[in-house]
Amino acid sequence: EVQLIESGGGLVQPGGSLRLSCAASGFIFSIYAMSWVRQAPGKGLEWLSGIDSGGGLTSYKDSVKGRFTISRDNAKNTLYLQMNSLKPEDTAVYYCAKYAKSVPAGKYEYWGPGTQVTVSS
Repeated sequence: EVQLIESGGGLVQPGGSLRLSCAASGFIFSIYAMSWVRQAPGKGLEWLSGIDSGGGLTSYKDSVKGRFTISRDNAKNTLYLQMNSLKPEDTAVYYCAKYAKSVPAGKYEYWGPGTQVTVSS
């Protein structure tokens, strides 16, 4: 029922930018908090950013603060992640995830198949 489909990944040079999108369906998107997480090769899942249901409250992992921006368009059931000043260590599969409440607290209960982001020269 719940579907989260990430898109927008690709190959980008260090210092470049990329905008990821997550199309959500199967639930009332506008009342749930969302997040972006990633998994680098050989690493575990890393939480990056969270956003409340209305989009007014956001939070970021320190390593991406100032470079990444999470946002959402509830009318389009879409979550976004704008990534600037990309570094090779940002290379990972990026996933959007759904929380079980309106604020990004606790563990996320669903996530999509992910989109690959590769930062390399």
